[in-house]
Amino acid sequence: MQRLKVQRSRVQRSMIQRLMIQKSRVQELIKSNIWRVCTFVSLIVVGFVVTTPLHAADRPNILIMGEDADKGTIARDSQVFRRVLNALSNQLHDVGFDVFDETAVTLENFVQGRVRRTDAELIDIAKSIRRPPIDVVVLFSIYSSTYQHSYTKKVKARIEGRLLNVQTGQRLGNVELDYPEGWNAPKQCHRDCLLRSIGDHSKIIANDVGSMLAEKLSWMVNQSDSSVSQDVIASQGAVTSPGADTSHGITAYQLIFDDFTQPEVMEFEEYLVIFSGYQSHRITYGGATRTEYWYKSNIGNAKLSRNLNKLLETLNISGLVQISGNTYTIKKISLRHSKPVRNPRDW
Repeated sequence: MQRLKVQRSRVQRSMIQRLMIQKSRVQELIKSNIWRVCTFVSLIVVGFVVTTPLHAADRPNILIMGEDADKGTIARDSQVFRRVLNALSNQLHDVGFDVFDETAVTLENFVQGRVRRTDAELIDIAKSIRRPPIDVVVLFSIYSSTYQHSYTKKVKARIEGRLLNVQTGQRLGNVELDYPEGWNAPKQCHRDCLLRSIGDHSKIIANDVGSMLAEKLSWMVNQSDSSVSQDVIASQGAVTSPGADTSHGITAYQLIFDDFTQPEVMEFEEYLVIFSGYQSHRITYGGATRTEYWYKSNIGNAKLSRNLNKLLETLNISGLVQISGNTYTIKKISLRHSKPVRNPRDW
């Protein structure tokens, strides 16, 4: 009997130990599963954050310049010109655009104080500025006329403004406004008095012109933002309406592939059409080792540069991406191949 009790005691202790071991294993398993679930959920959250990029179209840098080559316009060195320039700048600045002062960004490399400048000179200056790069130039002209009567002076003023894409030369819109029916000035109102009167009324017109130009430019930028948003939605599996317009806010780039073979260029082209923001492209020059594209997209400059460098890395091709304005030159870095050594037995 005593021996039987001892055996039963041993069996009970063994069973208790096994139960304790199983219990600890269950607890560890539960903890492990909880950790895995938490990890999985965190990865989902992190993955959602990572795979939902915050796209935003590049806000254009704006330069305001006066066209005064026409002898009928008010010259750049006039107080009327400066008041109109300030009014236009304020309207664009107030809606969130970055407006740069021409004198400040051209102080080092250009002659200051020139008047009666042609369109060609103005556009060349805008394209030549690198810090900061100018995207859109606002060109405006001020016209004024005075009619002398025996009892008063009749004064009229008109302002023309237009938006121009500096890199592509594309017109983005224009506005022309005048002061309805003109206004009266004292009969004895001469130079200083007349300049003050024209300045007061031209400033009013300039505020309206600036507001309309700002609205046009904001609409294009907002359309570009919505187009990028649709690209993001599409990449996440959502369906956009087939009639949705995504052609606004498009920027044209010149892509030059230098010293690449045609098979390599064809492989590049398969990637160019899947870049975010892609709209269209066409070949402007094609040769044995050089191909040039006119590439239209709402992709930002920095992202396009990253994509091109990533493309070279993905295809395992040594190359260099050079950027000048909206021109991207991709040059192949050719590596010398060793000349095959002839086997003396071949002779």
